[in-house]
Amino acid sequence: MDCPWQPGQAVQIDAGLRLVLAPNPSPMTYWGTNTFVIGTGQVAVLDPGPAIPRHLEAILAALAPGERISHIIVTHPHLDHSPLARPLAEATGAPVLAYGAAGSGISARMAGLEGIGGAEGVDASFAPDACLADGDRLSGPDWHLEVLHSPGHMGSHICLAEGTRLFSGDHLMGWAPSLVSPPEGDMTDYLAALERLGRRPWSRAFPAHGLPIEDPAPRIAELLAHRRMREAQILAVLNDGPMGIDDLLMKVYAETPAPLLPAARRNLLAHLIDLVHANRVAHSAPELTHGKFHNVASR
Repeated sequence: MDCPWQPGQAVQIDAGLRLVLAPNPSPMTYWGTNTFVIGTGQVAVLDPGPAIPRHLEAILAALAPGERISHIIVTHPHLDHSPLARPLAEATGAPVLAYGAAGSGISARMAGLEGIGGAEGVDASFAPDACLADGDRLSGPDWHLEVLHSPGHMGSHICLAEGTRLFSGDHLMGWAPSLVSPPEGDMTDYLAALERLGRRPWSRAFPAHGLPIEDPAPRIAELLAHRRMREAQILAVLNDGPMGIDDLLMKVYAETPAPLLPAARRNLLAHLIDLVHANRVAHSAPELTHGKFHNVASR
């Protein structure tokens, strides 16, 4: 579908909530990054986006006379979310808040893994002024946010809850499943965090890319089912015998368009690490991107 918003134009999309779309469309960002302005008067800006000067100008222009930015919140340090945080802080004096820098929250499963790539898109220079933890609360005169640590897409990813409204970053999107690219991404953590989100009664979810999700519960269930389907595909293919990751990719993601195959390969690697960790798949070489995988149950 066509994008209902114009980049750079502030749009009121819910009570006390404005959206400013960044001009960075791509196969991985869809129409671009959704920058949210939360509240009125003293507002929070969520996910300032990429370092594009005209997007900085658009965020500042979205403020009403007399309004000021009191908090700048980043869901995770990817290049389409965090680089504009520091210029926005310098322009407004507001602190930059996030779970941490790139590498924060990486699981023990991922620690020490070498030779698997996965640094594409990471904002290695990002450093918040203060770090947020699961359960922390932030507030302004007419808004109150709860921090939900939701690792998976990145170890440092957070979602934010405002009552039954969910700001879901890249963890939950309506237009596509999230990319889980090791070692920053972890499929085991992603599924656990998605299940955790599914236990709360959300009225709407506002992802960092694409349209709001009007009924989050079925979408969460759909994404969990999608990941379980991928697991089953991998195990079924490996029933036919050991196989390397690139041969697996061509069988498990046979319908995926060629431009998206590099991202699909990262998701496949994340699934394989998860299955190895669960002792459902074994691997024949020290480095996961080499050698062959086999289904433990088929031996």
